Amino acid sequence: MYRSFSEKLADPDLIDLGEGIYVLRFEVMKVASVRAAVRDLLDRGVIRPGQTLVDSSSGIYGHALALVCREFGLKCHIFASISVDAGIRTQLTYLGATFQQVPSSASLKHDQEIRVRLVHKYLRANPDAYWMQQYHDDVHYIGYRGVAQTVVEELGTDGLTLVGGVGTGASTSGMGRYLREASPDVRVAGIQPFGSRSFGAESAPMDSFIIAGIGSGIRFANIDYRVYDAVHWLDFDVAAAGCRNLLATTGVFAGLSGGAGWQVARHVRETEPDGGPIVFLAADPGHRYVDLVYPVEAADEPDPGYRPREISSLDDLTGPWSTMDWARRPFQVQDDLPEWRQVPRAA
Repeated sequence: MYRSFSEKLADPDLIDLGEGIYVLRFEVMKVASVRAAVRDLLDRGVIRPGQTLVDSSSGIYGHALALVCREFGLKCHIFASISVDAGIRTQLTYLGATFQQVPSSASLKHDQEIRVRLVHKYLRANPDAYWMQQYHDDVHYIGYRGVAQTVVEELGTDGLTLVGGVGTGASTSGMGRYLREASPDVRVAGIQPFGSRSFGAESAPMDSFIIAGIGSGIRFANIDYRVYDAVHWLDFDVAAAGCRNLLATTGVFAGLSGGAGWQVARHVRETEPDGGPIVFLAADPGHRYVDLVYPVEAADEPDPGYRPREISSLDDLTGPWSTMDWARRPFQVQDDLPEWRQVPRAA
């Protein structure tokens, strides 16, 4: 029996989809990360019950933080992107969180920067608040250790490949690290949208929708570039087609990152038919995306059969799907945001 709803949400379902492909299906993936991070910060005395935790979010992180704050007696304030829908706003409200939905800027690449600058302004006005820094504090890795252990116990590590949207980096970087404690040979394939600053693709034409979930307009310190063996850049159409095919062929109803993961997992299986298990992450179900991704009239359409173009230089990036051997190399990203030194005030 689970002792709380957040504990249940932190425990994903590992499902065999056939042909050696498995999905780690989360209801709200960031709960695994946030719950462990908040418990660790409380245990170390960095934060205290009753304190306000604040962060920027495009959706599921804000929901996760509000849920965990309610459980542990903390307050929550979210600077939310325009992509946060009525369902998440309703849950934030009932969970007692406060939030400010920030209007979209002229360029979605600047939305994250605007929200982080608003976090800085909020902290100056509310010095007792604590910024969770989901983009930068690797305390968000901790919750993925147990998830990685489950994968190792169920599937082993021989020939194992992990596939997932990069986003802030905590899920794939964290799981990659923990899986490689069991075997350094575990492979990790990260997924990015075109136009994302992470992995150096900011000059590519931006895909205006999917960037909000798995890409970046600013530097994310939580991305450990040395974890990734391969990177896949794909656009909305490829991810959406993956969502529809995943639902039609397996029954799994997933959001865009899950559809993107399914596309990459199938490609890896196609190129390595005798390879080891492939596990991809599905961060959330598909309810938020019904209108854009799952039109009824598309149900009978054949799978487009997208395949990636293999490139050796970022200069060759082109849609709808490119892939590159990243080879676990380091990488540096810069942005225009000032450094913020957080002063713990829990004592």
